[in-house]
Amino acid sequence: MRLSAKTEYAAIAILELARNWGSEEPVRIRSIAAAHGVPSRFLVQILLQLKGAGVVTSTRGAAGGYQLARSPAEITLDDIFRVIEGPDELVTAVTAGLAGKSRSVAVLLDSWRSVAAAETEALRGVTFAELVERSRSATDPMYYI
Repeated sequence: MRLSAKTEYAAIAILELARNWGSEEPVRIRSIAAAHGVPSRFLVQILLQLKGAGVVTSTRGAAGGYQLARSPAEITLDDIFRVIEGPDELVTAVTAGLAGKSRSVAVLLDSWRSVAAAETEALRGVTFAELVERSRSATDPMYYI
């Protein structure tokens, strides 16, 4: 599976918003960009796309920024992948177009579809609440006595 930079940046942005879940203050694009080295102009476009899909909300003004539209437990990696990448492109039009002409290609197409289904299932199995928990445990210091 190959992810575009846009999808990776979208996941980073959503993870930052998920880490801020429950806070009254929205997260500014500048803070996400600075923390992760993501180009802020690119991040603006991504967040507008996510807003259009109902994943995030925005607040205008000096204290403005972005927040998740729903709980991080309700947002999966698949949700973000579908918003940014669109429908699954793993099964190509070339293979699908040839499937009716050749049994061998039909078998190959079935395999591509199985792989795509497994990929989708894996992405649906990861919520941003889980990612927040994992990121916090990876970054929080451990104190030993």
